[in-house]
Amino acid sequence: MNKKDLWVGLNERARKGLTPRNYKSGTLGQRIAESGVDAGELTASRSKTELKKVWIPGVEIFSRETHPQRHRGSFGELARQSEGILGKIKLWPRQWSAARMFANSAKGFHIHPPSIPADTTAEKWLRRLFVAQPQNYSLRPYDREQWDIMFFLQGRAEVFLRDVRAGLPARSMRFFADGDNHRSRNNVGVVIPPGVAHAIRAEGSEDVVMVYGTSTTFQPEFEGRIASEIETAELPESWRKFLSS
Repeated sequence: MNKKDLWVGLNERARKGLTPRNYKSGTLGQRIAESGVDAGELTASRSKTELKKVWIPGVEIFSRETHPQRHRGSFGELARQSEGILGKIKLWPRQWSAARMFANSAKGFHIHPPSIPADTTAEKWLRRLFVAQPQNYSLRPYDREQWDIMFFLQGRAEVFLRDVRAGLPARSMRFFADGDNHRSRNNVGVVIPPGVAHAIRAEGSEDVVMVYGTSTTFQPEFEGRIASEIETAELPESWRKFLSS
């Protein structure tokens, strides 16, 4: 074998188009922003300095436990109103909903508008909430803006988050969550603040079933879309011509 050029056996055109695969996994911070990580790794590593630098303010990812019930199925709690992360941040949904995503499908990006008081700017308000006083949860106007709380009951989901709030650094988070039918450390709940765009892609060959709570009841004006063409793929041109002929 020619050790100087492993690819000498390819023709010139193929060699020019050849790129090596990068097998380096990267740091945790790089992976959460780029290639994605297991959700369980985020719940276990939240205190790491590296993770704090890339974490989107206001996002919460918390562990859930699913209990097998032999010969019957399984049982898993979603959340308790006054306990855990939701109790800590004083958030409890006004509406609960369910959704199914077919295998190999995707949703998003969806986004909800932050509520900004009239006597200040968006930048000042959001920095007060999430930078200056991030643990002063009583400041958060849950009743005037939509926060999402997501749980996955079936399937495997890839979750994408992008912070586009005024005055805050643009950050991305990408992670994998498992439904209750896959008992693992990736059985989690996810809290998403308004102003953070979110998309979900069904992984594998099974549907994804979700239950999610919202801090407000459904309001159409709160439903924004960014780069959501994946939800509205057009019919092939030949089909459109045939149907309109």
